Amino acid sequence: MIQLQRLDLSSNSFVDEIPTGKLSSLLDLNLSDNILSGKMPLQVRRLSSLLSLDVSNNLLSGTIPKVGDCSNLIYVNVSRNMFTESISLQIGNLMNLQLVLDLSYNNLSGGVPPQLEKSQKLEKMNLSHNMLLGAIPLSLNAMRSLTSIDVSYNQLEGPLPDSNVFKESSVEHFQNNKGLCDRSLLSLTCNATEDFDAKYCVGTGRYGNVYKAELSTGQVVAVKRFHFSQDDIIDPKLFISEICALAEIRHRNVVKLYGFCSHVRHFFLIYEYMEQGSLGKILKIVEEATELDWTKRVNIFKCIANALAYMHHSCLQPIVHRDISSNNILLDSEYEAHVSDFGTARLLMLDSSNRTELASTYGYVAPELAYTMEVTEKCDVYSFGVVTLEVITGKHPGNLISDLTTTSSSLPPVGYNILFNDILDPCLSDPPMHIKEELVSIVKLALQCISTSPQSRPRCTLCLNNYMVAINRGFGNHCNGGDGGVVESS
Repeated sequence: MIQLQRLDLSSNSFVDEIPTGKLSSLLDLNLSDNILSGKMPLQVRRLSSLLSLDVSNNLLSGTIPKVGDCSNLIYVNVSRNMFTESISLQIGNLMNLQLVLDLSYNNLSGGVPPQLEKSQKLEKMNLSHNMLLGAIPLSLNAMRSLTSIDVSYNQLEGPLPDSNVFKESSVEHFQNNKGLCDRSLLSLTCNATEDFDAKYCVGTGRYGNVYKAELSTGQVVAVKRFHFSQDDIIDPKLFISEICALAEIRHRNVVKLYGFCSHVRHFFLIYEYMEQGSLGKILKIVEEATELDWTKRVNIFKCIANALAYMHHSCLQPIVHRDISSNNILLDSEYEAHVSDFGTARLLMLDSSNRTELASTYGYVAPELAYTMEVTEKCDVYSFGVVTLEVITGKHPGNLISDLTTTSSSLPPVGYNILFNDILDPCLSDPPMHIKEELVSIVKLALQCISTSPQSRPRCTLCLNNYMVAINRGFGNHCNGGDGGVVESS
């Protein structure tokens, strides 16, 4: 065995520590995708002939071995373990590293070693998802062969090196750091939008304009540029803290926040781009609204409820949107809904705790905000109910809501005797029976959501659960011909 050159034990269920040995002739050691734990044997550093080391996706801990004596290594992957402490300065001795250096998804701290510049043959380097601090050494400009770099999800800050790999990498590879790449993002974004020329503007909101930007990397992103007056004052440290919290959010129905830029002339956020644009825009254009058939609309309700339930109840720190409207629901190329601008209202009023000036869009504001400035998740639930009725009727349901909430004692209870077919969007044909049953159930939920009493509104988790029950069990009134039956509130 002492002459063994290749050892591949990957993708098994091996447990416990890696045993020591005397395989001094090894060229290739692959122990990836097991359940190995404990520290790496010190003997690894003595494998002077080793070309490839892969121990990724295990439970290894302690420090990464000082493999500086393994100067022939061309491939190193120790990702997805629990290694701690700093990256050894001896890494600079790996001057033959060529294919990959992957240290991602560990608990590494300290700075990025400037000695990495000696690995001038290295093509791909991934340091993401650690706790690395400080600036990226500008000396890394010397790594001329580098074609891919990912330092996302660390605590790095300061300017980026200006070599091509840093200029041309996706913004996702730098996201969720303290204050990294402001200069790079500013340059990329200003170039892509010709300094925010109006021809790239795809939307205007209460806080600023949204631009479509195709970066030099080929990636298309949405850039939300805020417009501030001289009276607007934001604590930069508090703002960055909030941004980093929002960047941690990962849900399929929440628009991804890639990064931000804070500059004397520009202040903007960079989001993933949604091809179909806003739900509000689509509903206003008959040709586009017709493409949004009943099946797609039913899925939109589920997507929005999913996102709100996640943000209200599954985040480490619950987040209330504060401005749910059809213009803040964006659709991708498959017409799947994504909620945008989570936290934006709070970002612009960071000194206001859970109290705020009226930040919601007119027509979607919970009625209690007329006499209290305290924002709760039930405000989002109300806005969700309005959007739900808007999608079903094809227009803002202001008149419908006004009729339902009339307080005259001579009228029946709220939500009683709605002729279902009368409120369906006329630009679509009559839905099939199974879809109609789902829509009746969804209208019932929406009527609960727009209750004038916050306590009477369901939580978004309950909305989602009731919605799924309605679909799976065929819950809801059967709507028969003619006027299409009646929707009653409980």
